Amino acid sequence: MVINIIILIALVTAALWTAMTTRLLRSAVGLAITSAILSILIFRLASPIAAVFELSVCAGLIFAIFIISITVTQRVTPEAFETRKKERMTKFWPLPIIVIIAAVVLTQIHFQTTFNLPAQTTPNDVKIILWNLRHLDLLGQIVILLTGAFGVVILFKEWKNG
Repeated sequence: MVINIIILIALVTAALWTAMTTRLLRSAVGLAITSAILSILIFRLASPIAAVFELSVCAGLIFAIFIISITVTQRVTPEAFETRKKERMTKFWPLPIIVIIAAVVLTQIHFQTTFNLPAQTTPNDVKIILWNLRHLDLLGQIVILLTGAFGVVILFKEWKNG
């Protein structure tokens, strides 16, 4: 239970850092870190397949697409950057306070934690589930990853030619 709370605190911290940082590269890295921490939490909640999809698509593919997009975009001037930084800080300064208040309120509310789960009828081994029972999910994951990879190749090809 304590490890889950530590993971949740790390998740909220990474998400806040992602939202409040002014540099795009740091935001992309923060998003990947947030997604990786979320996949750890999902895995700890006994959903390994969802954790694998979260880690590979969100922390892997989306991060790579963001990095490539940031690389292709034009840099802003230092004056425009400072202006954007001030605007961002004035817009998001209450965000950490809101998160802290929400955390305090949520810790004071006691939820019913007993759930009636149906009896498990599928095997526990992830390999058996992925290769024998979830063919379409695996095929969808492969298609998404290949689409992202081909999109990146096409983006670089157009950027290099243009």
